Amino acid sequence: MVNIKKLKEKILSGEKLTSKEALSLCDIEASQQQELWDAAEEITAALCDKTFDSCSIINARSGKCPEDCKWCAQSAHYKTKIDTYALVDHDECMRVANLNRKAGIKRLSLVASGRKMHGKEFDILCEYYNELRRQGGLNLCASLGLLGKEELQKLFNSGVTRYHCNLEAAPSYFKSLCTTHSVEDKIRTIQTAREIGFEVCSGGIIGMGETRRQRIELALELLRIDPHSIPINLLCPIPGTPLENEQPLEEDEILNTIAFFRFIHPKKILRFAGGRAKLSRDIQLRALKIGMNGGIMGDMLTTIGSKVDEDKELIREGGYKY
Repeated sequence: MVNIKKLKEKILSGEKLTSKEALSLCDIEASQQQELWDAAEEITAALCDKTFDSCSIINARSGKCPEDCKWCAQSAHYKTKIDTYALVDHDECMRVANLNRKAGIKRLSLVASGRKMHGKEFDILCEYYNELRRQGGLNLCASLGLLGKEELQKLFNSGVTRYHCNLEAAPSYFKSLCTTHSVEDKIRTIQTAREIGFEVCSGGIIGMGETRRQRIELALELLRIDPHSIPINLLCPIPGTPLENEQPLEEDEILNTIAFFRFIHPKKILRFAGGRAKLSRDIQLRALKIGMNGGIMGDMLTTIGSKVDEDKELIREGGYKY
């Protein structure tokens, strides 16, 4: 059996798990799950900030994406029933930003479909960011694809402080989910963003048919880029995509995965992202205690989000300040 107590004590002493130790968590038995969750909760309580890191997103460009990511409703390769548009209207962007500001959400990100945002549309979004910076009250983030150094620098100069680019899945599994770009393409963008001065937000999606070992492999791969924030999305199977019939992970395995990520990233923000609204309130609360100390609130691109007031109540009940 896995010696969970020994691994926990090593982390609490300030050491990091080796890859071998992290991968040993694959072998936990069902009878050890409660011990694992309790240990992760202890690590979170001891090493993480108790202020919840809230954020929200605006879908700045929707659909018609040339990439063939099998999980994604926005890919032009699949016939899904999402709304498509070239660029969010200025007034709509500012209206939604103001709603988030009034709700007390700390961060706002514009998220765009496509391999990368560029050209005139990119310039317009930079103007949006400059305006949002002048208005104040929100930390600004962006998720605009595989940008190059010049584009990232312009974005940084516009007031964006955190760049988001998910690795999505373990390298050993990603190639079976997407053929139009690679994990290494993502890491190059992330490394350039970090060199410019951005904080990095990068995580992935679980429940896409990967193994437990591959979920831990993803957590280990993220050590390469040392993200400030790690979103953990639960797959929402979208009709029309190749993963439309994928069976959801059991709730216990979702909690196990959160615990694995907390063991491997003991001080990071683990961010509740897409798919969490399908979990029961009790499981969401348990997830907060185990390790989820950040979250996307409000709408979630092409999947259901959650109500901000209900989220605030849940966050406080989970032991965090908002």
